[in-house]
Amino acid sequence: MKLPKFITPNLITVSRLLLVPFGGYTLFKNGGEDHKWQIISWFIFFILGLTDILDGKLARSRNSITEFGKFLDPVADKVMIGTAMISLSILGRMQWWITIVIMGREIGITILRLAIIRRGVIAANKGGKIKAAFQGFGVGFFVLPLPSSLYWFRDGFMGIAIILTIVTGLYYVKSAFGQASNHK
Repeated sequence: MKLPKFITPNLITVSRLLLVPFGGYTLFKNGGEDHKWQIISWFIFFILGLTDILDGKLARSRNSITEFGKFLDPVADKVMIGTAMISLSILGRMQWWITIVIMGREIGITILRLAIIRRGVIAANKGGKIKAAFQGFGVGFFVLPLPSSLYWFRDGFMGIAIILTIVTGLYYVKSAFGQASNHK
């Protein structure tokens, strides 16, 4: 990957964190009902999602994977998804229970990661990456001004994201406690 050396994976991740509020802001423009601003918001969140892919590829290609990056990258993902979900729920476009289930899992896992960080970071696994993709696309379908005839697709996609969120959360807890018992 050919980017200037000063553009580091961690710089991209921090930039993503700093730009998330713009995606939230655009969701609320004109009372949250303006299709033009909904599309702009979707585009912002989509670009931010692409930076998540970019920072990972850049870190691997430069062999510059850091503990800070392994921790901060998923936090940035949670802030991005959380901002969109909470905004959508405030606007009445996503049911609060969906936001609570997904964000409850994400916050719980983050707290767990902080509790066990001195024993090492549990890196994201393939299931977590698939879950993140489904969450991102699922939330994206709520951000877009879809016709009601496509709500079945949007809701089904989000249903899969919820199932993956719960299953991967349970796996992460099991892995964390397995790691804890190995350090005794």
